[in-house]
Amino acid sequence: MLRTALILGAGIALGTGGIHAARHDEPKHTSVKVLAARDITEKLDGKEAKATAVEVTLEPGQGSAPHRHPGPAFGYVLEGEYEWAIDDQPAKTLKAGETFYEPVGCLHRVSKNPGKVKTRVLAWVLHPRDAKDLVIPESKK
Repeated sequence: MLRTALILGAGIALGTGGIHAARHDEPKHTSVKVLAARDITEKLDGKEAKATAVEVTLEPGQGSAPHRHPGPAFGYVLEGEYEWAIDDQPAKTLKAGETFYEPVGCLHRVSKNPGKVKTRVLAWVLHPRDAKDLVIPESKK
């Protein structure tokens, strides 16, 4: 799996393109920057697919609202600490150098910086080429 992630990362680094990754309801100190996007030959649920790499920067105490992604997501904490939880799993605090995986459509319910310094996360999302957003807000119930 690590080999696949590294190959995917290298492929993304060579690509270009854009997709809406930023959330309009996120605080000003949370930054989402699209680094690269690349069409891939593999299909996702029978659809033409793309891999998009984003860098998420969170200031201390900042986070995002619960959301989903249109495909599987893989992440790597570049610096700081990242509190992360999906579905009903307990939250984990990941440190620089640690990775995470989110299956298609799972609820990314915790995404925040619990520390006292800036957090940066590199994430890859595989998604249908026609997806307009990498982040699908969870409706409030």
